[in-house]
Amino acid sequence: MKKDLGVVPAVFPMPVLMIGTYDADGVPDVMNAAWGTICDMDKVALCLGEHQTTKNIAQTGAFTVAIADAAHVKEADFFGIASAGKMADKFARSGMTAVKSTRVNAPIVEEFPLTMECTLLEQVRTESVEMVIGKIVNVVADECVLDEKGKVDAEKLGAISFDQFGKNYLTMGAKIAGAWKAGVPLMQD
Repeated sequence: MKKDLGVVPAVFPMPVLMIGTYDADGVPDVMNAAWGTICDMDKVALCLGEHQTTKNIAQTGAFTVAIADAAHVKEADFFGIASAGKMADKFARSGMTAVKSTRVNAPIVEEFPLTMECTLLEQVRTESVEMVIGKIVNVVADECVLDEKGKVDAEKLGAISFDQFGKNYLTMGAKIAGAWKAGVPLMQD
């Protein structure tokens, strides 16, 4: 039997995305954002709201999106609970390493294993949402998360997800089936 839960954000899993920007003085800032997704083969959409990060993106026209991993969950959570608007040394306190992207005016956090380098395509502000749409111009990955063919191995990536139900971070599990393969038997007449 089903039970009514009311209005809850019931999408699962939610990514744990680290949005990297520079402020007007060139100081790196990183924001933890779970409300983001790929919206085309070369585009990412992020619902960020009003934050220092959205101001930075508007000023620089660029940002990075890193996938948070289990090895850096403490730092990823810190980037979600600390505000650069209230903590001038936010990034420095994290103990992480920012390296300027060679393709966009935004930092790459060395410790995160996979980063998308993006240019701003559009900022959408309505009464209900503040969204950033970015064009992915490049993806950089640590070699340790690549398979023998040079592709990202999701299991090696160690990505974490955000559990909105229990307010936890979870590791992503092992492969259970191949996409576009598991349902093939149901296609048969």
